[in-house]
Amino acid sequence: MTGIRFANRRDAFVAGVRAALGAPMVVLFAGMVGFGAMGRSNGFDVWLMTASSLLMFALPGQVVLFEMLITGSSLFAMVLAVTLSSSRFITMTVTLFPQFHRRDRNNRLYAAVHVLAMTAWAVSMREFQSMPAKHRLAYFLGLAVPCWLVSVPGTYLGYQVAGWVSPPVTLALVFLNPLFFLLTFTEVKPWANRLAIALGCVLGPLFYLWDRDTSLLTTGLVGGTLAYWVDRRWLRPAPQEVRA
Repeated sequence: MTGIRFANRRDAFVAGVRAALGAPMVVLFAGMVGFGAMGRSNGFDVWLMTASSLLMFALPGQVVLFEMLITGSSLFAMVLAVTLSSSRFITMTVTLFPQFHRRDRNNRLYAAVHVLAMTAWAVSMREFQSMPAKHRLAYFLGLAVPCWLVSVPGTYLGYQVAGWVSPPVTLALVFLNPLFFLLTFTEVKPWANRLAIALGCVLGPLFYLWDRDTSLLTTGLVGGTLAYWVDRRWLRPAPQEVRA
């Protein structure tokens, strides 16, 4: 396999850490700062906010959870909403983890799932094709673990500095993470991915005007399905016939 080659797994892990020290950690840290500031402005305890970043590590799900706590929603409604908002992890897991070496696909991956996030997934999907499978898990952990660890101090800092910045700036910090994910994901080669993003940009506002409560779910379902259908119908090359 051509591309990146590491001497051993330690070198792959260090390379992942170096990749995390750039934009991935900065963007995730900024998002958690915005989340912490949002929590304080709504009267939540700092330890509850930081615990959610440590134990959940899913910024959209965390925002949904605390918004529903503010509105006094039932426990069942909160569990359902957070579960739906985190359904993206199913897709990320089934597309990323099979790319690990066979000997790495064992029960230890249950722990690795916790540090999986949009940032680490997008960068890994882009970089995995240039490295041997035996080094991918080490690279992923080097990339994902620092991003997870920085989420707690980011949330705590945002909580402490709340009030220093205006609410629009706070919300902008929260949305930096999905914006980074979007810009990174456009570099993934399959055209179906880019088509899905384009359809989401078009359909998202339309479905929001139709029903804002279900607009995100509907946009993903319709846009992703259309992109998959177009890819299978026109973009994906036809399989070559094998002649005896």
